Amino acid sequence: MRGFLNRLSSIQNKVLGLNERNTTLVYAHNDRRDYPLADDKSKCKEILHKEGIATPETFVLIDGLRQIPNFWENTADRQKLVIKPAKGSGGGGILVLNRLSADTFQTPSGKIYDKDDIEMHLANIIFGVYSFGSSDIAIVEQQLIPHSFFTNIYSNGIPDFRVIVFKNQPLMAMLRMPTNASDGKGNLHAGAIGVGIDLESGVLTKGFMKGEYLSAHPDSQVVFEGLQLPCWEETMALTLQTAKAFPLKYLGIDIVFDEVHGPMIMEINVRPGLEIQNVNQKGLLERINELKIN
Repeated sequence: MRGFLNRLSSIQNKVLGLNERNTTLVYAHNDRRDYPLADDKSKCKEILHKEGIATPETFVLIDGLRQIPNFWENTADRQKLVIKPAKGSGGGGILVLNRLSADTFQTPSGKIYDKDDIEMHLANIIFGVYSFGSSDIAIVEQQLIPHSFFTNIYSNGIPDFRVIVFKNQPLMAMLRMPTNASDGKGNLHAGAIGVGIDLESGVLTKGFMKGEYLSAHPDSQVVFEGLQLPCWEETMALTLQTAKAFPLKYLGIDIVFDEVHGPMIMEINVRPGLEIQNVNQKGLLERINELKIN
C-alpha cells in the first residue's frame, strides 16, 4: 500500500489536473478581462492581423441573418474555404469545404452541402448552437493547403499543432492529425490522433488515440514516429511571437503549416486541454518544474 501511495504521489506531482490547471495557471496568470481575446476567434484574428502575424485570410464575418447572402458574394471565386463559429470549442461547427459548383460544397469525408445546408449552418452558428447558446459570429476564412510532409502521412483534412506556452516559454507541443472519423478536422474530440513532439528537435514521437499509443496513422498506416517536422525553428519562433502579442501568460497556440505560406496561427486558447500530457507521456507540472518557471 505504501508503495502504491508513493507512486500516486509521484504522478500527482508531475501531471496537471483540470482544477489545478484552472486555479494555479489559468486564473492565477490570466486576467479574466483578456479571456475574450482567446474565446472569440474574431477578436483573436484582429490582434494577429494588427501585429503582422501570419494567419489565414478572412473572407467574410457574418453576425446576423441578414448578412448570410454576403457569404455567397464574398466567396464566389473561392474553391476552398472554412466556416467556423467565433466562440465555438471542441471543433464543433467547423466545416472544411471544397466547392463542387456555385452553390454546392463537399467535406473531406465526402458529405455534400447545398445552398440550404450552408445557410442553415451559418444560421445555427449565429444562433449559438456551437457556443453554448450565446449569439455568435460565423467566420469564413481561407482553407490552408497542408504541407506535403503531412499529406504524405494522411491526405485528407488539415492537421495542426497545439503548443502550450507559459510565461513565454513553450511547455509542450503535439501534432493533431485528422482521421477518417474526424472529417478533415484536427480536433482530438472529433476523432483526430494526437502525436507527441520533441520540442528541441521537432521530431515526432508516439501517437495517442482512444487510449492507445501508435507509431503509424490508423487509416493510411504510414509510420510517422521518428520523422523530422519541416521548418520547426520557424514554427517555434512564430509561436513565441504570438505569445508575446497577447497579455495572457498561460495559453495554447494552434498552428497550421501551409504548403505555400509556411506556419500560420489559427487561434489561441486560454484553457488548453490536458490530453497533450497523455500524447507526450509527460506531465505539464513536471515540465514546469524542469524549466523552473515560477
